[in-house]
Amino acid sequence: MKFNNINVYISEKATIGKNVKIGDNTVIYDNVIIGDNSIICNDCVIGEPLNDYYFNNNYENPKTIIAEEAFIRSHSIIYAGSSFGKKFSTGHRVTIRENSKFGNNCRVGTVSDIQGHVEFGDSCWLHSNVHIGQKSKIGNYVFIYPYVVFTNDPTPPSDVCIGPTVGDFSQIAVGTVLLPATEIGKHCLIGAQSLVGGKHEDYSLVIGNPAKRIKDVRDLKLKGTDASHYPWPINFSRNMPWEQEGFENWKLKSGYEND
Repeated sequence: MKFNNINVYISEKATIGKNVKIGDNTVIYDNVIIGDNSIICNDCVIGEPLNDYYFNNNYENPKTIIAEEAFIRSHSIIYAGSSFGKKFSTGHRVTIRENSKFGNNCRVGTVSDIQGHVEFGDSCWLHSNVHIGQKSKIGNYVFIYPYVVFTNDPTPPSDVCIGPTVGDFSQIAVGTVLLPATEIGKHCLIGAQSLVGGKHEDYSLVIGNPAKRIKDVRDLKLKGTDASHYPWPINFSRNMPWEQEGFENWKLKSGYEND
């Protein structure tokens, strides 16, 4: 992709860091801050104003913060009032609504929809076509696979909004639906196409419709071996903070204790 500066609008009230590349047909609204060495591809909207913008002459856009080394793919829309840690990236046609908070090294896959007022920790990976309802709270190092839906209205339609919570290191497999107020502990594995409600303790393998705890994930073996796969960070490190030194050494060095 070439950066030709064709039909690019950058507000005078935006702050653009060093060595930032902005693609054609992209709009950067008021009070957007983009960190150094970031790439914003073609046809993106960053700092999309909230609803009041269209009806209130005194509207002021909330601050939108994108830290350094972000990579925002084409046709993504990020609403005002959100914040993103270092090395945030998206696929194509991602929508992220207002008041979303992401930690460092998070990824949101193509055609995913983040409905705002949500929180993500560090190194969360969302694959394509993921829907996250408002008031959801996701911990650190959580992977969410394609076509997963987080819901939030326990008695629709209502004004009550209680999103699911997911603990650190948990995996939510393809096609799963998390019902409102669902609580998933740390190091859990939620099986594909499960319908999950209620509260599930740490290290649970949860499968089914309705989903139930089957066993401790530490009893799962790597295919073709007698070796346990969980906790998975011991066996998987690609693009994780512990990639160079191993999970146990990283925990000691980083002071991470929530395990």
